[in-house]
Amino acid sequence: MEQHTNFNQPLPDPTEVSSKEKSLIVTIVVVLLIVAAMAVVGFIFIKPAPDTVQGTGEATEVRISGKLPGRVSDIYVEEGQRVKAGDTLVHIHSSLVEARLAQAEAMEDASKATNRKVDAGTRKQIINAARDVMNQAAAASGIAKKTYERMQNLFAKGVISEQKRDEAKAAYDAATAGEAAARSQYELALAGPQAEDKAAAESMVKVAQGGVNEVGAILEDQYLLAPTDGVITVIYPNVSELVATGAPIMNLQKDDDHAVFNVRETLLKDITEGTKIRVKIPALDREEVMTVFYIRDLGTYANWQATKSTGDYDARTFQIKARAAKKIENFRPGMSVVYLGVEK
Repeated sequence: MEQHTNFNQPLPDPTEVSSKEKSLIVTIVVVLLIVAAMAVVGFIFIKPAPDTVQGTGEATEVRISGKLPGRVSDIYVEEGQRVKAGDTLVHIHSSLVEARLAQAEAMEDASKATNRKVDAGTRKQIINAARDVMNQAAAASGIAKKTYERMQNLFAKGVISEQKRDEAKAAYDAATAGEAAARSQYELALAGPQAEDKAAAESMVKVAQGGVNEVGAILEDQYLLAPTDGVITVIYPNVSELVATGAPIMNLQKDDDHAVFNVRETLLKDITEGTKIRVKIPALDREEVMTVFYIRDLGTYANWQATKSTGDYDARTFQIKARAAKKIENFRPGMSVVYLGVEK
């Protein structure tokens, strides 16, 4: 089937096409100008909203533990219970440590007895016996002396031999030495123990007392007391379970509720320790005034990295802590706290 071209159809008017293009260009330019004008006005008059600084409520947690290893005998509190400083929290029983205490006390008694014996000196019976021995030795020495003198006279007259005279002389010398030794023993008994013996006995008493004090110090922790007012948050062991030295028994949350914020260093130009700040607690739908009591740098790991192309710089992150002058009712650790600014 053949198609025929209609050569009589009129061609588009070049003037009409040019007019439509001009209208489109003008419309685009006008739109661009309006957008640019709105951008300039927004840049000049519209200021970005300040960053929201949000923190959390916190409180100090104290871990209750002791030196005594043993078995949990009684737990006198429960989780969520409020306690006061000095309240008894738990009783830990240790038969092993109590046996060690009995042994240490026995050692102390023995050392004290020894020290008393040293202080009392030598018994009278020993002194009397030493005196009798000394008297016997003196009597024997006197007889030996007389015997020697007789032998010496007989030897001078030629009646006895020199050997007999020497034997009498040796017996006399031995008796004299025995008398001296007996006298020394008697004087030693009278003098009593030496100063070194007394010092050693006193030192043994001190060592034994130290052992008793050491075990007693460990047994002091058989009853653990609350170190401060607060609330028991966690109890780890159950009754009858064994606990080791220093093992955590429970956690005590102190009554020192405060807010913690991590902020850029640029916010610190108006904040120092002692500065009063206004905060909002959304959960309680209320605003409060708190006083900053702690400011610390968190380190390079918490830096805010700036975009170098904008000419900005890295900002360090600081942690600040603040608390209200009075306890805020129903304010609990973990609640959100929003920083509103410095109190004027």
